[in-house]
Amino acid sequence: MNFSQLPIRRITEHHLSPAPRNQWPQTLPPVLQLLEEGMDFGAATILVGENGSGKSTLIEAIALGYGLSPEGGSTGAQHSTRATESGLEEHLQLVRNVGASRRGYFLRAETMHGLYTYLEDHPSMRRQDLSFHTMSHGESFLELITDRFREGGLWVLDEPESALSFSGCLALLGILKDLMAEGNSQVILSTHSPLLASLPGATIYEVGPWGLRPSDWEDLDLVINWRSFMNAPERYLRRL
Repeated sequence: MNFSQLPIRRITEHHLSPAPRNQWPQTLPPVLQLLEEGMDFGAATILVGENGSGKSTLIEAIALGYGLSPEGGSTGAQHSTRATESGLEEHLQLVRNVGASRRGYFLRAETMHGLYTYLEDHPSMRRQDLSFHTMSHGESFLELITDRFREGGLWVLDEPESALSFSGCLALLGILKDLMAEGNSQVILSTHSPLLASLPGATIYEVGPWGLRPSDWEDLDLVINWRSFMNAPERYLRRL
């Protein structure tokens, strides 16, 4: 029998800690769908959707349920500034694959400054950490990923495109593609970028008032809208 080396196989509602359906974030359709139906995970899962749709709430809960730091970092990171977590992770059960890596890292664009400060103040025992604050936002983001995303594990990213240029997004795609090729790394990503949503081999879910619906890249509203704008920007600009 072949056993998967990916860290997570499935996420369901924890039967010992059911979530109250009349409280946020359970009132968000994608969160409710996850609780009611569960969700399977392959090598890469991408969530796309409008602001406020619930994709970052799901990403955060998955990261915390795995044991990652809520403001970014690994399972060993202990930094915290202001707690804003939804608490959804307390109602989730992560079904892990036996023998798979328990390593992982969570990166979220909105807390990167605090994470860099934490890493510089608490350098690794194996090496002196990079001086992230002396780099540009995009450079530091890619350096951190290159340095930390290795040896197999769960890599969770929340809207990383906010730190990256077009070429930076391409570089990130290359890193994630190489990690997936190793067979023991798993990517969970939320994004507004059609470029990052094109990660080869990923399962894409469009998040919205309908909940979670699987979609092909070319059928995403995200892709259709960007393509329409690039073909005729004046049609959009004259409405502003």
